[in-house]
Order: sequence, then structure tokens, then C-alpha cells
Amino acid sequence: MDARSIIAKLRRHDVPDAAELRWFAQGLADGGVSDAQAGAFAMAVCMGALGADGRAALTLAMRDSGDVLSWDLDGPVIDKHSTGGVGDCVSLMLAPALAECGTFVPMISGRGLGHTGGTLDKMEAIPGVTTQVGQDRLADIVGDVGAAIVGATAQIAPADKRLYAIRDVTATVESLDLITASILSKKLAASPDALVLDVKVGSGAFMKTPDEARALATALADTANAAGCRTSAVITDMNQPLARSLGNALEVAEIMRALTSGEVSLLSELSSALGGVLLKDAGLAATVEEGTAKIAEIIRDGRAADRFGRMIASVGGPVQFVENWARFLPEANVIQEVTARETGYVAAIDGEALGLAVVALGGGRQVESDEIDPAVGLSAVVRLGVKVGKGEPLAVIHASREDAARQAETALRQAITLSDTAPDVPPLIHERIGA
Repeated sequence: MDARSIIAKLRRHDVPDAAELRWFAQGLADGGVSDAQAGAFAMAVCMGALGADGRAALTLAMRDSGDVLSWDLDGPVIDKHSTGGVGDCVSLMLAPALAECGTFVPMISGRGLGHTGGTLDKMEAIPGVTTQVGQDRLADIVGDVGAAIVGATAQIAPADKRLYAIRDVTATVESLDLITASILSKKLAASPDALVLDVKVGSGAFMKTPDEARALATALADTANAAGCRTSAVITDMNQPLARSLGNALEVAEIMRALTSGEVSLLSELSSALGGVLLKDAGLAATVEEGTAKIAEIIRDGRAADRFGRMIASVGGPVQFVENWARFLPEANVIQEVTARETGYVAAIDGEALGLAVVALGGGRQVESDEIDPAVGLSAVVRLGVKVGKGEPLAVIHASREDAARQAETALRQAITLSDTAPDVPPLIHERIGA
């Protein structure tokens, strides 16, 4: 077997068999495949299609290019993944709530990508938290606390890490086959019994149209189920930020207000809905509705907050974080309210533009080496369909400098459209696909 013959096969629109894809994935992991060959492979996949069987075979080959975790626990191991949006801090709320139900949640997460925030960056906005832990330590935390949100080690799906970097510079990021294999190779390496995939659609998502989102959700759910993991995909709306805050410490603050006040919001609604799907698929609830109600109650009555505090302490955060979270989180130097210049209904919100405004403030990375300022971002962002009077707030900017705040204000005003008539607000959950 050699890389050239596999690439040539793809160029002819023939799908390599599972053994060939395993060989290629191992070559990505150990250097046996060159960068030029990796780029040619990615382009050949992008220009053709692997089909359902080939997609599943590539996913498993990339998963098996490194370590695959195993568990000996007295409950189901479950996980959740989001395809990325703005103000999406569901993982921080859902992981501890699921642990309260007797499940175990080894959530291997990522950092910010483009206009979307990263779960690891949000966790590390809390002083002392480190998200890079070894596999033995991860097993200890999951067994003791029930949930952990950490980064992948170098031994998890190394073929994906190599191929992802190649895709980024060869214009092959958009391939449905490669996206599916990339997401699931890492998630399946954690060996979950059940998985829910939150596929975003709308202005703040990578998938802008329902057809794009449905194609990705179907590919992800079908592939994961074919790999033996009971999986559902839920298509959810991202035509406005999920939380009313964007930015790392600001989103943690949003989570803490929700966990400690019991207030119902889009954030808690979606966390409960995704948790309900997982509990049903893991056999811990008879119906999705029963599971949803159970998660909602755990969030409302404070049990999720207590478990969140244990989870934070287990990765180096303050022991009394839940009781004193406002004191621990960093604050920006410049805090500025932006008000409406006219009266109108909030008719549209460009979520991607808001996300990029947060990146420009320093809340995300424009290149991989950038340092993140955890304090900056936006808060109190208006909701779709709300009527705003002249002089009433659209959002609050949190910036490190006055000039950065002015630039963010310009971006914010361009991203929010007001009209004389109330718009139709899309539902939070569009559809469910899979198990």
C-alpha cells in the first residue's frame, strides 16, 4: 500500500477500502505521509465523495490513529458536541447537569475557531483553571466528579490534527466528509455510549442554510451510529447569540447567573433539550420530554451549580468559585453601553459579525499565537423581535481600550438591523435527526 495509489483511486472517484484508509490515517499520524500527499488526499476527497461507508471508515481510521479511551464506571459515558456559534456556552451548563443524573461526561473540547468562541477559552477565563490534563488525571476527575471539560492530548486522533492543519491551508475545510471525520474521530476516541450533536444554523453558524445544516447533521449522526455510538443530531437556531453575552469571562458570568438564579433563558432551554435527548438515548429517561424536564429541574434547583463548582475545583479553579464567581472573573477597563438611534423592532442580528467584533476586541484569535483577553466582549445583547426605543440599549461593550470600544460600536450597529415591523422569530430547535 502507498499514498500515491490511494490518492489516484480517489482522483478516479473510487472509494478506498477500510484498510487503505487506516493505512493513510496512520501515515498522517506517524509522518509516513508527506504534507503534499496529505493535501492531495484532502483535495481529492473534497472534489469527490466518500459515501456513507467510506466516511465511516475514514472516521474510525482517524480515531484509531491514536489512543482510544476505555472506562470502568458504574453509569453510561455520554458526550455532546456543538458545530460552533456565538454566545454558545451550553457545555459549561450541560456537563455538570448530566453528571448529576449519574452519567459520566469526559468532554474533550476545543478553542475558538473563526468567529465562534471556544469552550476551553471560556473555562480558562476562570483563574487557576487548566484544561490540559493527562489521560490518567482525566479518568480520575471523571470518576470522582462525573464530568470534565478538557483539551485533547497529542495522543487523541493525531491523524486529525495533522490533516486539519493541511485543510486550513489548502481550501478543503468545507468538505462534508472531512468535517464529519474530524469532529467524530476526536469525540469517538473518548468512547461514549451516547452522543448528541448540536448542529447550528443561521447567521452566527458555519452552516447558514437549513439544507447545509441538515446535510451535516445527517452525515454526523449516520456516521457515529454506524461506528457503534448511539447518536442524535439536533439542528438548533443561531440567528441570534444563544446567550446574551459574547466573550469568555462574560459567558462564564452568564452561566453562573443561570445556574444560581434558576432563571429560564434560551441557554437553559437548549441545555435542557440536548440533555433530554442524551438521557433518552442513554436509557436514563423513557422519553426526550422526561429527560428534558429532569435536566431543567437540576439546573433550576442549584444541583448543577454545585457540580459545576466541583468540576472547576478539580482542574485548578477556586474552591469557592460558585459562591464568589463575580469576584473571581476579570473585568474590562472600558465598559460602554450602545443605544439605539431610532425606535424599531430587532429584525436581524448578524451573529458572525458580532463574533468577529469580539475577536477584534481581543476575545478570540486572529492567528494561533494570539493571546486572548478573557475580560472583553459584549453583554446584554438585544433579542430578535424585541421593540427597542430610541436611546434604549442594544448591548454593552467590554473593551481594554477606548479606541477598541469605538470600533466595536461601529461593528455592533452594522450587525443589528431595526425595522418598523416585528419579524418572525425562528424556533430554537428546528429538528432532530438520528437515534
